Amino acid sequence: MNIKILDCTLRDGGYYTNWDFDKILVKKYFNAFNSLPIDYLEIGYRSNPMNSYLGEYFYCPQYVLEESKELSSKKLVIILNEKDVRAEHVPNLLEPCVGYISMVRIAIDPKNFKRALDLAAAVKKLGFEVGFNVMYMSNWENEKEFLGQIKEVNGIADYFYMVDSFGGVYPEDVKKTFDIVRNQTNTKIGFHGHNNLQLALINTLTAIECGVSIVDATVTGMGRGAGNLQTELLLTALNGKGELDLDFNALSKVVDPFEDLRRAHDWGTNLPYMVSGANSLPQKEVMSWVTKRYYSLNSIIRALSNQSKGIEDNIDLNNLEEEKKFKSALIIGGGPSGKKHSKAINEFIKRQEDICLIHSSSKNSQEFKDVHTLQIHCLAGNEGHRLEDSYNEMNIKDKLVILPPYPRTMGTYIPESLKEVAFQLQAIKFTDKFHESVTSLAIETALKLGVEKFYFAGYDGYSGEIKTQELELFNENEYIFERLRENSSYIPLSITPTLYDSLESQSVFALI
Repeated sequence: MNIKILDCTLRDGGYYTNWDFDKILVKKYFNAFNSLPIDYLEIGYRSNPMNSYLGEYFYCPQYVLEESKELSSKKLVIILNEKDVRAEHVPNLLEPCVGYISMVRIAIDPKNFKRALDLAAAVKKLGFEVGFNVMYMSNWENEKEFLGQIKEVNGIADYFYMVDSFGGVYPEDVKKTFDIVRNQTNTKIGFHGHNNLQLALINTLTAIECGVSIVDATVTGMGRGAGNLQTELLLTALNGKGELDLDFNALSKVVDPFEDLRRAHDWGTNLPYMVSGANSLPQKEVMSWVTKRYYSLNSIIRALSNQSKGIEDNIDLNNLEEEKKFKSALIIGGGPSGKKHSKAINEFIKRQEDICLIHSSSKNSQEFKDVHTLQIHCLAGNEGHRLEDSYNEMNIKDKLVILPPYPRTMGTYIPESLKEVAFQLQAIKFTDKFHESVTSLAIETALKLGVEKFYFAGYDGYSGEIKTQELELFNENEYIFERLRENSSYIPLSITPTLYDSLESQSVFALI
């Protein structure tokens, strides 16, 4: 078979593990691929230092290069992100790779194609094969300047990749784009498909029929957003066509442990990824919404629909300008303690002279339906629908609903009965991050009402085996509470059990 196959699991899969992989898993990966008909293994990025934590295979330090070379009989590849790397960085980043790495690929935005040529020339001087991974293939028809520059890769790039970043192309698009590229250059062409519309296999097979020289895949499809073509599916399909021999025992030895990892991180396509793929929308935000937050599918689809139509939001509300001020606020989250101790919490509220009640979640709101002080419901994400589901009938007396500042990423949904008491914040100022968090929304609302003393209930935290999403939310809330402590003369106090270090703790029973 003339076609070459590149597996980029450790690089593309890093979007789910922050580029950290278990050592035993990596060893199994290399051992299995030594017996599989794969030509290249892309082990990660080489990168300049970033401000946030990014793991081992985002930087591929010297020892990773050495260990990978020792474990693998395949040609090894690393990738550079062109937006963060310039030609002058090449000696520092790539000279340590000489003797270990066979090919350096460059991830390129078509808008920066001309600039990438200088970077590629510097890479080529060190003797590496060079791959041009030109992204956003489904939008190339709008990049007229780039399309006229393709011929300039001659003599610089060994492979020119068509990258379906959004997972939104169809087989006829693959054929059309291949012809455009082939008419401009004799450089070998490659294809990298994402699987938003479940077309990665047919698009890859179409690319092979067109005459590409190399295609990408990842084990179990592990990759950014909806993921990639599964290596095991591509190999099985080509084996079924009689185009390659395949050791299925070796294949299962690498697929099985990555299936365990997939169950933990849940990559693969779903309705939001399908919508984003069909409309060529960026994967970064969708991946964040799907994997890191508790937004409903309905909220995500509405946000994607708004993006595809160029709509920022559907309602620009009046800003909150509440004249009455409150000395203290009780912010109630969705943790089990909010319901478990609701009787005591209700008694605590009765004993307070100047307190407002702010619900950052609708989960426990029904437990406090009879409280006769101002109750504020924070409607970020899908909370409007959840609140509506919590009540058969909602009395608007002593009620407000508050939404994040306009425009809202997730759009606007307000229960019909609450529209006349719905307001938005003009801005969230007390924290520099997490402005779409319901906890941030609740705290900024309280500050807007003049609150100085903050009580919390139902902010339990998580114990036992913590899921990735739970850890993300826990760390987010911890950061928000730390910012509150900086902006309040009172230390925030949890009156129910909590695992948050930034909240002081006192029993609600001691306060009644």
